[in-house]
Amino acid sequence: MDNMSLYLTIALAPLVGSLLAGLFGKQIGRAGAHSVTILSVAVSTVLSAYVLWGFIDGSRSKFDENVYTWLTMGGLDFSVGFLVDSLTAMMMVVVTSVSLMVHIYTIGYMHDEETGYQRFFSYISLFTFSMLMLVMSNNFVQLFFGWEAVGLVSYLLIGFYFKRESAIFANLKAFLVNRVGDFGFLLGIGLVLAYFGGSLRYADVFAYLPNVQHATIQLFPGVEWSLMTVTCLLLFIGAMGKSAQFPLHVWLPDSMEGPTPISALIHAATMVTAGLFMVSRMSPMYELSTTALSVIMVVGAITALFMGFLGVIQNDIKRVVAYSTLSQLGYMTVALGASAYSIAMFHVMTHAFFKALLFLAAGSAIIGMHHDQDMRHMGNLKKYMPITWITMLLGNLALIGTPFFSGFYSKDSIIEAAHASTLPGSGFAYFAVLASVFVTAFYAFRQYFMVFHGKEKWRELPEHHDDHHGDEHHHGLGKNDNPHESPWVVTLPLILLAIPSVVIGYFAIEPMLYGDFFKDAIYVNTEEHPTMALLKEEFHGPLAMVMHSFYTPVLYLALAGVVAAWFLYVKAPHLPAKIVAAFQPVYKLLDNKYYLDVLYYNVFAKGSRALGTFFWKAIDTAIIDNGIVNGSAKMVGAVAAQVRKMQTGFIYTYAAAMVFGVLVLLGMTFWHLFAG
Repeated sequence: MDNMSLYLTIALAPLVGSLLAGLFGKQIGRAGAHSVTILSVAVSTVLSAYVLWGFIDGSRSKFDENVYTWLTMGGLDFSVGFLVDSLTAMMMVVVTSVSLMVHIYTIGYMHDEETGYQRFFSYISLFTFSMLMLVMSNNFVQLFFGWEAVGLVSYLLIGFYFKRESAIFANLKAFLVNRVGDFGFLLGIGLVLAYFGGSLRYADVFAYLPNVQHATIQLFPGVEWSLMTVTCLLLFIGAMGKSAQFPLHVWLPDSMEGPTPISALIHAATMVTAGLFMVSRMSPMYELSTTALSVIMVVGAITALFMGFLGVIQNDIKRVVAYSTLSQLGYMTVALGASAYSIAMFHVMTHAFFKALLFLAAGSAIIGMHHDQDMRHMGNLKKYMPITWITMLLGNLALIGTPFFSGFYSKDSIIEAAHASTLPGSGFAYFAVLASVFVTAFYAFRQYFMVFHGKEKWRELPEHHDDHHGDEHHHGLGKNDNPHESPWVVTLPLILLAIPSVVIGYFAIEPMLYGDFFKDAIYVNTEEHPTMALLKEEFHGPLAMVMHSFYTPVLYLALAGVVAAWFLYVKAPHLPAKIVAAFQPVYKLLDNKYYLDVLYYNVFAKGSRALGTFFWKAIDTAIIDNGIVNGSAKMVGAVAAQVRKMQTGFIYTYAAAMVFGVLVLLGMTFWHLFAG
């Protein structure tokens, strides 16, 4: 198989599975739908791993070719093509392997669904295809296609339970917020097309950069802006939407309305990593704008810290993990701002595995609780669900950056990068990521202790928690019911995801960060931004990094967070309620998510509707319809009504009118004579 055929197979296999499950779902049945989609994604996974191994052992080289040209307009070619290098190969493996685990897991999670089973498998395979097209593209047009495709399929998946009001609101919110980001992204692509040599192919754009690195543009008359800075910031606005950065983050927590497998897929391997991947891919451009990098770093720092705070007060098991995603995406964005693109992508990889693990483990706990997601109704689940318990513990240990776990190597590297950076805003970024260590450890283990330790709280509920949530599941355990471990189709993905969550950081840190793994994929101007060069000097192997952590505050902040969570939720469970009562204004602020949703809904959403209503009633109805269209018709009618009174049918009337006319003409003639 030649390279082109190989890459086409990787990209198109999930699409084939999606079409079979979606169009022929009734014919092939439930088993057929999950079989074809799992098989197609498995093919992509195996072949992606084969490609990545080729880059690891040096037998495979960078591939950048067009498949075909689908439009030529004014000398500009719009092509479909693949750019496969070490960065792409890593993303392909992450996307396909996590997606495969989610596909297998879904068989168990969606087992009781009476309708939509085939449709769901079709959607998640289509999601995988969309993401592969995004990461494998070699031009901005195809990138934008993949970008919009993941947005579209996320809309379908978040609103999977389309009879549920909250799901309808959530998918609409995700769609609209992403359109805001995508508008900025499209403007950025427009600037690239207009000023960067008239090509949208990455290689051509990067080759043209020396010609425009000092160019300026006038957005307002008389005000000069750096073309590079404006372009980079507009592209980053797209990343802010997709990768849920402040203030375009509001859609991500609500995406929990989709079934748990989809939450895992959106949050771990696909969609949210698209923006981070894009910035890393565009590293030659971002390296020419220190201003853009500074903005990226500050935005990431705000997201990392302030979204972490929101995770502390959540009681829905999935929402805790959702806010954890927001915070971790902030970490990755800080790394991008510090010109540590390789560290950001390293954290993308490690985070994909342990975040997918955490979501799927949370889903397993939800299955055990008969689809009750409230952590206040759980407790002591480790007694009944040992596999879920141990895998969730491993995922949380990776998340908080425990030494030797994958999250430790990527997260600590980001903190060190923020510390080493000299860009404006790096001081705040370092403080934010450092403080987030404590916050992350606290909310992660608050969740862990509430779910797996303490009293079996569902037995103490005043009445049986029984409601219907729109998806027709029976919710909650009875007082005499016991949870049970999930079936093997659920626990197997947990075990398989737990392995890389623990070990992959140890083996991958040296080649990915300080070796030449990304040498052809990521460009860093070490003279202007020496962060990675400084970190390389300080790095002496993964074991030495662990030893070094004992002399830094990071480890002790994480430990303090775990101890605080243990004390408040195991040792003294009565205290949290007292703390909430004592700090009611702070709790209210966090509970209302800093009132950003209120602001967006009441100012932007209602304001847009009010503006639309005004233009409809004042301009369209009053001026155009009633004034110009109907008004002109009424005026003609009124004039005609008066004129027709002169049509009497009598000769003397017409004679009088003629005499009157002659007199008017004579009067005008004499007037001109005497006036002249």
